Amino acid sequence: MVAAKPVRSVLTIVAWIIIGISSIDATTWCIITNTASPARLQPHLDYACSHGADCGPLQPGGECHIPYNIYSHTAYAYNSYYIHWGKIPTACYFNGTAQITFTDPSKNIYLFSFYDTTVFILFDDLI
Repeated sequence: MVAAKPVRSVLTIVAWIIIGISSIDATTWCIITNTASPARLQPHLDYACSHGADCGPLQPGGECHIPYNIYSHTAYAYNSYYIHWGKIPTACYFNGTAQITFTDPSKNIYLFSFYDTTVFILFDDLI
C-alpha cells in the first residue's frame, strides 16, 4: 500500500512562514539598557515619538503618563517604535541605549539603578 503524500500548496507554505515569524516576533520586546543616562535617552525618546511610536498614552492625562520620568516614558516609546517597524532588530538600537529581550517586561516590575538613582519601572502598559 502506498502512503498518501501531503499536499503542500504555496499558500500553505506562506502561511506557515507567517505563523512562524509571528510567533518569533511576539516573543521579543525592545527595552532600555540600564547604562543609559537621561541625557542620552531624551533625544531618542523624541525621535521614537516623531518617527512611528505611539506616544499619545505618554501625554498628560494619558494612561501611561504616570510615572512621569524619562526611563518609563522612553521604555514605552522604544517598544512602541520597535513594534511599529515590524520588530526588526535595527528598530531597537537607539545608539546603544536599547536592547531586545526575550523576557516579557509586562510580567515584571524591574528595579533599575541609573547613575546612583534607583528607579522602579512598571511595564504593564507596554503591550
